[in-house]
Amino acid sequence: MINSASNRTVVVAMSGGVDSSVAAALLLEKGYDVIGVTMKTYNFDEVGGNIGNETSCCGLDAFNDARMVAVKLGIPHYVVDFTEQFGREVIDNFVEEYLQGRTPNPCIICNKRIKWGELMRKAEALGANHIATGHYARVSLDERTHRHCILRSADKNKDQTYALWGLSQSALSKTLFPLGGLTKPEVRSIAARYGLKTASKEESYEICFVADNDYRRFLKERVPDLDSRVSDGDIVFDEAVVGKHQGFPYYTIGQRSGIGSYGERVYVTEIDAVTNTVKIGRKDNLLHRGLIARDINFIGIEKLDGDMRFHAQVRYKDTPSLATVSPEAGGRIRVVFDEPKQAITPGQSVVIYDGDSLVGGGVIERVDD
Repeated sequence: MINSASNRTVVVAMSGGVDSSVAAALLLEKGYDVIGVTMKTYNFDEVGGNIGNETSCCGLDAFNDARMVAVKLGIPHYVVDFTEQFGREVIDNFVEEYLQGRTPNPCIICNKRIKWGELMRKAEALGANHIATGHYARVSLDERTHRHCILRSADKNKDQTYALWGLSQSALSKTLFPLGGLTKPEVRSIAARYGLKTASKEESYEICFVADNDYRRFLKERVPDLDSRVSDGDIVFDEAVVGKHQGFPYYTIGQRSGIGSYGERVYVTEIDAVTNTVKIGRKDNLLHRGLIARDINFIGIEKLDGDMRFHAQVRYKDTPSLATVSPEAGGRIRVVFDEPKQAITPGQSVVIYDGDSLVGGGVIERVDD
């Protein structure tokens, strides 16, 4: 809770959707001085696909919707251009990860480097002490450890803590999550009460800069000679070459379509960028108990104290499962699940929880049985 009168100015990241709109409205109700900021993170004509990008959180219509909400609420609104930073930190990383045979999660990098990096600096320049977003999550201070913690939201179906594991203690000390105790229907009801245009706005699920959800098109446009570099590699099934693939960056672990017919149901089980090989197998071949993760960030604890028991999940909609988490050389961690997990994917994140508290997370480097 923030009590000091000097700490009442907050920048709200307004995406043009209902969640960030209601976040701004609720902070106004609580007496905060609210500034709305919408981030321009890419040039629409450069990313291709759906140029209008109507449903994207960073689309053209989003700018107008955010401004209209700000006018309705009577708060100042600014559009800030983070195109250069977003391209360098998020889009370039997205492309490079695919070229290494991994499947990245750009929202996690955007949260850490852009929303709680560039936007935090912009907020300070505007005289704001805090930033707020429409994420379904809660932040609190643990009086015992003096650490700022992230807790799962009240609406477990909308919980977004998985994408927030990269935030620092400094960032969390300046963060407000007004929607953490609400459900999605409650948020829409509040928006309707305020007469906000975004009350019934459709949600966006695609990656903002790949608005048509066609990663293959996007990668080919970003890397013009990509096909000549990666096509015609081997597809391997049961240690035998059974065909040629169209390019390893166009496949993901667990993928079932687009890999040919082999008389039984098969899935992509491994991608090897070095040998330009896509391995396929049966569903059982997707099961693994262990993984190694890098780029670790702890939130609920300062560090691992030897082997520790937590729940962990390996994708946004994954069910958290019991696991032993151990420190590894080079700042990495090893996560060994009690029961095998399906389709552990390099490039995605493993996120660790103690009950509703987010312990930390990292980027999956490889499976490790």
